Amino acid sequence: MLQNRIKMLVFLLALVTAAVWPSNVAKAASLSDIPDRSEEEINYLMNQGVLSGYPDGTFKPHKEVTREEAATLIARALKLDGTQRNTVFSDVSRYSYASGYIQSSYEQGAISGYPDGTYKPKETMTRGQMAVSVSNAFSLGSGSNGSYGDVSSYAYYYDAVKSVTSAGVAAGYPDGTYRPESAITREEFALFVARALNEQFRVSTDIDSYGERVVTADILNVRSGPSTGYSIVGKLSEGTTIEVHEDLGSWLKISYGSLNGYVHEDYTTSHSSSHIIAIDAGHGDGDGGATGNGLLEKEVNLDVAKRVQKYLVDAGIKVVMTRDDDTFVELEDRVDYAVNRNADTFVSIHSNSFYMESANGIETYYSSASLDDRARKSKQLATYIQNRLVPALDLADRGVKDVPYHVISETPLPSALVELGFVTNDTDASRLGSDYWRERAAKAIAQGIQDYYNWLD
Repeated sequence: MLQNRIKMLVFLLALVTAAVWPSNVAKAASLSDIPDRSEEEINYLMNQGVLSGYPDGTFKPHKEVTREEAATLIARALKLDGTQRNTVFSDVSRYSYASGYIQSSYEQGAISGYPDGTYKPKETMTRGQMAVSVSNAFSLGSGSNGSYGDVSSYAYYYDAVKSVTSAGVAAGYPDGTYRPESAITREEFALFVARALNEQFRVSTDIDSYGERVVTADILNVRSGPSTGYSIVGKLSEGTTIEVHEDLGSWLKISYGSLNGYVHEDYTTSHSSSHIIAIDAGHGDGDGGATGNGLLEKEVNLDVAKRVQKYLVDAGIKVVMTRDDDTFVELEDRVDYAVNRNADTFVSIHSNSFYMESANGIETYYSSASLDDRARKSKQLATYIQNRLVPALDLADRGVKDVPYHVISETPLPSALVELGFVTNDTDASRLGSDYWRERAAKAIAQGIQDYYNWLD
């Protein structure tokens, strides 16, 4: 009985580790589910002893890669020591099949863990994380190409995405996105690593760039050739920054991430905003803020703030975030952070609460604590945001109010503090807990900020 259990355990272990340990299945051509587009690269990695198929004769190209598998595969590609041993991560057992590879990859600088000292080996590896690992592991250097609509210049993976794109190791999707938060698949991983190891597999990237322009149309069609007679290959939204590679008179040959084509120059401008705004997500970490109807204020604030950031960045406005994760920042430090990073405006995002459940609606605050031009601009900023936010969320208008809260009264910047609604009110809370309404709130706040900048300029 014991021998049967041992055999079963060995069999299950073989299934789990088949993706990272070479097996007798050595040729991609012998596997039943290899995509034609990646057969050459996968075959190359199998011959290198980096990848293998599964015992059932499949490769499983769409299977997501875990963080321990990614570390193992990168280490094998670099021929690092895979001897099982202790690691620097508290959640990686020395008896794990991947422990040696994880430690070697860490020492190589190819991977890193989380602030709490864990590696989270069973979590899936994202495309953003993979860009960082491959860029570091194979010393790809800095990049000049890789402008994607969903890769913020403030994201930790921003430089790495530009690096792997410029090196021809990775490319985005036809819609101009990179999808950094999406889990990476075995096929994608194979393409990344094969291209990093062997330049003959790398994809071509545009070398010449004649500058950037910003889209001014609500929606701009990108065409396959320089006239309206050519087919539409993609669309760009207002505020998108594009790379120009050739000026054909009234038409421009452009790229945006992996999207390449032609646009009419009349719907673009060479000027982007010079403004820098600080977006402050109220509360954080141990300071959760208001609670009600299953909502925690700090989470609502941060989610909406990050959505605001994306809208503003897409509009060509530089954004600094006082926090972009569940971190607590002292009030005075929020102000200092914005000022030290040359922000010209400050907007703090909050959610309201009250002991009476009937209290409801949206209000936006400014401070006239200093009787100067800053106070006038602050009131105008708050008014523009309130005027956009109320109809967007279809909630009661509680008005624009003069209140000396620290982050808007103790700053030299024109500033406003938004109260999105009451978590303690059923109707307001239904908005604040919804992705749909949070997106509407973020867009409205961003539009209010743009209204203010248009008024200011």
